[in-house]
Amino acid sequence: MTQETKAEALDASPRLFESDLLDKLSRVHHLTPVIVYAPIILGLIFYSLTLNDPVLVALSLVVGYLGWTLTEYFGHRYLFHTVFPLPFGLGPRFQFLIHGVHHIYPNDPLRLVMPPLLSGPIMLIALAIIRPLFGPNLAWPVLAGFMTGYVIYDCVHYWTHHGQPKSDFGRLVKRLHMLHHFRDAEKGFGVHAIWWDYVFGTAYRKDETPGARAV
Repeated sequence: MTQETKAEALDASPRLFESDLLDKLSRVHHLTPVIVYAPIILGLIFYSLTLNDPVLVALSLVVGYLGWTLTEYFGHRYLFHTVFPLPFGLGPRFQFLIHGVHHIYPNDPLRLVMPPLLSGPIMLIALAIIRPLFGPNLAWPVLAGFMTGYVIYDCVHYWTHHGQPKSDFGRLVKRLHMLHHFRDAEKGFGVHAIWWDYVFGTAYRKDETPGARAV
């Protein structure tokens, strides 16, 4: 297989569903998270400022953002890379749809960010957890911080596959994600929140023997 053929295979956008509608909904433009969630985030922040002290709102945004980074890390590590024992043998199919396909076609430009049909329920689940923990007033800025983290994550994820980093940090983030795809899929679970891999012992080390290519 030539380099050009390999590149075409990595960029492919395969059909995932027999239903034309479902298959179309599984593909989204990479700016979709920004377009959908930026107005919601701004609205939540402005509303929060009518209920809370600005310093408290800022702290809540940070808490929510950190909450997302942990969700990003543990979701990628355990949800995306685990085959669940679902009824009727659907576990492998479920894992393939939510993440496995991305490792086979990592540069598919229309499946590098979550479609709203997937990200929306995540935000509702987050709100259901945040509200009892932080109360009716602080729940909104915490949720805004959580959403902000998600948007950053999706934008960085697209950029790691199609962007050309200029800074040393940008090159590091891209390199670590490429190592996850092409060196060892059992490490490097933080896409933009790369620090959690160092905290939880899943960071790449130069002296390690490379693992199998992620598939």
